Amino acid sequence: MKSTIAIGLSIILSASSVVPATAALVYDRNTGSWVDEASIAPPSPRGGSPIRKEIVEYQTSHKPGTIVIETDERRLYLVLEDGKAMKYGVGVGRDGFTWSGTHRITRKAEWPGWTPPPQMRKRVPDLPAYMEGGPNNPLGARALYIGSTLYRVHGTSEPWSIGQAVSSGCIRLTNDDVTDLYERVQVGALIVVNH
Repeated sequence: MKSTIAIGLSIILSASSVVPATAALVYDRNTGSWVDEASIAPPSPRGGSPIRKEIVEYQTSHKPGTIVIETDERRLYLVLEDGKAMKYGVGVGRDGFTWSGTHRITRKAEWPGWTPPPQMRKRVPDLPAYMEGGPNNPLGARALYIGSTLYRVHGTSEPWSIGQAVSSGCIRLTNDDVTDLYERVQVGALIVVNH
């Protein structure tokens, strides 16, 4: 009896090694069809910014300490001495929310609270009237307030958005980069936004 069971199991095991395994089928939303699970690439994880800050050659008539934002390039330049600048990747305003101008940095804040402007709350009614500062706050770790505008240069809890046009007009950096910029920039610094 034991030998019969052993022979039966060995036949089953040898047959299963010859028969190919059936692949799991999953629904592919991109093609609208059922496909082999292995054929779908896993979604890319939302990681940090693909853009790293760096010191670059930068010829300008602006004095050191000036911030120059090139929205089409999705870069912020902090003018340094000797024809150099610190270049940061930024997220900028999406279509319909782009702007340009020259202002001054009028205020700096660490882990700022956020009061969405009335226009934004009208567009997105479920926004809170106020959000305390912290890691989940849309303004991130630091904010530089731009003149009397509603716009800021600020951090973000969405570092993967750097290099894209996604904001309602504010200029966003990673929290690490905005903290670095915050330490280098003084209240009263000139900020030039080119579009």
